[in-house]
Amino acid sequence: MSSIADIRKDYKLKALTEQQAKKDPIDQFSQWWEEAVAAEIEEVNAMTLATASSTGIPDARIVLLKEYDANGFVFFTNYTSAKGQQMEENPHATLVFFWKELERQVRISGRVERVSEEESDQYYNSRPEGSRIGAWASPQSQVIESREWLDQQDQQFRELFRSKPILRPPHWGGYRVKPVRIEFWQGRSNRLHDRLYYTLNQQGSWTMERLAP
Repeated sequence: MSSIADIRKDYKLKALTEQQAKKDPIDQFSQWWEEAVAAEIEEVNAMTLATASSTGIPDARIVLLKEYDANGFVFFTNYTSAKGQQMEENPHATLVFFWKELERQVRISGRVERVSEEESDQYYNSRPEGSRIGAWASPQSQVIESREWLDQQDQQFRELFRSKPILRPPHWGGYRVKPVRIEFWQGRSNRLHDRLYYTLNQQGSWTMERLAP
């Protein structure tokens, strides 16, 4: 077996030049998103969400993108979870997509805000019944005594909602990351990768620059 240090891959699929790239990073993301979907990447909407507490201690986990547009990138979670608490204390976050099949990475950094109650309701009501009940049953990120306890919670809420609508719990909803920096990374041979970096200026327009790999 090779040592960990010997594991490597040379990236050769594509290039990313300033001439190819869109002037607006949301347009560029849309192009890459459509190509990732067409490539049938499994869980193409999986992204790393990086947050930090008010004391600057970083944290990260995988969440799922559920919507994006010029206003930002949306995901849903429990407001009282560890990530929810961190975003309340420090409303800034970074998202990272890694589409290894296309040798691509996208990093999105910006300010976080909650989506509207209506947006949260709309998405919550589109979820499968089990997921809606799970949002009630699980005190996300809290220490629990056992798996059996969680299963009992799930069963109790199933009984509770057997004869009435499963409304969205007040502790569950969406967040939107409003980007101020977006980087598109295309793997290239010999680690000389293409990195195009967009920053949002005070006038609301984007500046694109190339970063050294």
